[in-house]
Amino acid sequence: MTMHLNHFFAALSDPTRRAVVERLASGPASVSDLAAPHPMALPTFMKHLAVLEKAGLVQTIKKGRVRMCHLDATPLVTAQGWLAWQRRLWETRLDHIDQLALALEKGTDDER
Repeated sequence: MTMHLNHFFAALSDPTRRAVVERLASGPASVSDLAAPHPMALPTFMKHLAVLEKAGLVQTIKKGRVRMCHLDATPLVTAQGWLAWQRRLWETRLDHIDQLALALEKGTDDER
């Protein structure tokens, strides 16, 4: 699971790749349509697409002369589960710190 998360977060670390994922969330698109808004050569854009494919976020299918891209939400669900686990962990830790701070504050008030 760690390797999948590493690929996922590495893929989303780039604004171009995040923009592609956001665009694909609204439906499939051709490579040329996805590349159009980005000021880079097509071979450079294809490298970004390859990173997204390696992370499992994008699947491509060739239909005739057009390569269509589809979003695969499975890695998003995996990451969401990991992030929820982290949030629960940190909320618990912060609750403990809050309780300690309140106890220390109460102890200081009692000494006055």
